[in-house]
Amino acid sequence: MRLIFRRMADRRPVETRVERDDGVVFEMRGAGGGADLPHDLVHALVERELQVPEGIWDCVAEGVVWNSMRHVSGRQPPHAAERSVALKRERGSRIQQAELLADVVARLARGAEVLPTEVTGAGHPAARLDAAAAALRAAQRSWAGLPPGETLVVEWVRPGRRPGRRGR
Repeated sequence: MRLIFRRMADRRPVETRVERDDGVVFEMRGAGGGADLPHDLVHALVERELQVPEGIWDCVAEGVVWNSMRHVSGRQPPHAAERSVALKRERGSRIQQAELLADVVARLARGAEVLPTEVTGAGHPAARLDAAAAALRAAQRSWAGLPPGETLVVEWVRPGRRPGRRGR
């Protein structure tokens, strides 16, 4: 799956193109804008770096469609809406864990206070969290240097899959 994040000026919502491996394409607008890393990009980078199964973007790769997503092209599989609802329900606790994990790593990247219990509760060794925070800091520098209208592309490979493998 390919995620294309378009940097917008000031605090305008970020525009993201989601190109799933099944050929279905979505556009979405998300929080963040200007020089700050968008929330959805933070998730993509943290979940990719830590190989988070059933996180936000792994769910999208498998068929979840969030309310912020608008179908642009490609034929959706039969019963796509029902599958999306079922996956959200089945993976609710894992999705919530991915939200908390992204928050902890983002705060580490900013040098903000993170409690030791939050680090241990994140479910990953502290060294891996630090590496993910370093990746976020590097991405932040790249993002801040992009002129408005330019894009940053993230190639998403589902955890446990090899790059280049298409489909489910």
